[in-house]
Amino acid sequence: MLSLLDLRARIATGRLTPAGAVGLVREAIAAREPEVGALVCVDPAPHVAPDGPLAGIAVGVKDIIDTADLPTAMGSAIYAGWRPRADAPVVARLRRLGAVPLAKTTTTPFAFMDPTATRNPRNPGHTPGGSSAGSAAAVAAGMLPLALGTQTGGSVIRPAAFCGVVGVKPSFRLLPTVGVKCFSWALDTVGLFAAGVADAAHALALMTDRPGLDLPATDPGAPRIGIVTQDFCAAPAPEALAALARAAAAAERAGATLRDLALPAPFGEAFACHPTIQDFEAHHALAWEYAHHREALPPHLRAALERAQGIETPAYDAARRVAHHARRGLKDVFGESGVDVILTVSAPGPAPAGLASTGDSRFNRLWTLMGVPCVTLPVDVTAAGLPLGVQVIARFGDDGRALAAARLIERALA
Repeated sequence: MLSLLDLRARIATGRLTPAGAVGLVREAIAAREPEVGALVCVDPAPHVAPDGPLAGIAVGVKDIIDTADLPTAMGSAIYAGWRPRADAPVVARLRRLGAVPLAKTTTTPFAFMDPTATRNPRNPGHTPGGSSAGSAAAVAAGMLPLALGTQTGGSVIRPAAFCGVVGVKPSFRLLPTVGVKCFSWALDTVGLFAAGVADAAHALALMTDRPGLDLPATDPGAPRIGIVTQDFCAAPAPEALAALARAAAAAERAGATLRDLALPAPFGEAFACHPTIQDFEAHHALAWEYAHHREALPPHLRAALERAQGIETPAYDAARRVAHHARRGLKDVFGESGVDVILTVSAPGPAPAGLASTGDSRFNRLWTLMGVPCVTLPVDVTAAGLPLGVQVIARFGDDGRALAAARLIERALA
């Protein structure tokens, strides 16, 4: 994989120019894209800034995020060839930092569940996940050092885990969602993919102008980790539990203290409310497409929007109250348990076979609903070469602690 920090170090020492770094990416795309199919389009003549903290870093942008220089088709024929007049703020920020938004990456249509044709670079017979399929696969294939995705259920953490890369879903609204096609305004979160935790932390620190998110060179101290398995939903596969145990053991070797942590009943109730909030808001966010292009919508999305017509406003309001209660309660869980971060599986197991499904988001939805930062990192691979990941979760706004704990585990595993 291409490391953002390695490319920047080579540029800083004069061993590589920003244009040369983009050239390396182009070579990698030419070599891997035909088999992976992670990209919608590539800018044939991008402007490469000569300086800036991310000069020379080519970025993949999920195709529901507006770009002025490239089409934004949202994975749908309805918007084929659509060219926004302006970049989304998150893309504009990357340009100001010197980065090159080089390619649009594939997304499931409108970032829902109908799969793309993108293949998992680790095993092409398996899904890369969704909805940020192209972003995860492009980084995993070594075609891009940084890519943007979005998460409404599990669309950053799960594909990152399936493809064996680092994925970060920051605290809700840490990265702006203006200029991103809305599916659920209470849940949609912009996230990113990178080769390693330090790469992702550096990018997020620059993108948010929060230097404290960048990982220190010195050991930040041993975290107190709570192990969670979500006993209110179906259990993960044995391989996923084994990866969780391996990550926990590595953290303990590195000095972390561990304890098992059971989530109180309100979190199971909140977990069950996620679909009501998501689908009710999607019904409104995609009202124009449903009214005017219903037959052009893919089957899973069309069926979901049809079901959502039956969600009454009182049910939606009740679900929001349950979620709010759980968010407030999560502060108490951290405080009363004495843990700094939570460690859990990133997905129920390895990437499922075939391209008909993007996988199950049941180990992501609650944390998206809570709005808290999540970082997934690869831990192991199955006999079939499929990655297995774990995710680190911290309090709302404590993104730096989640990144630091993930880096500690990553180093211990190495």
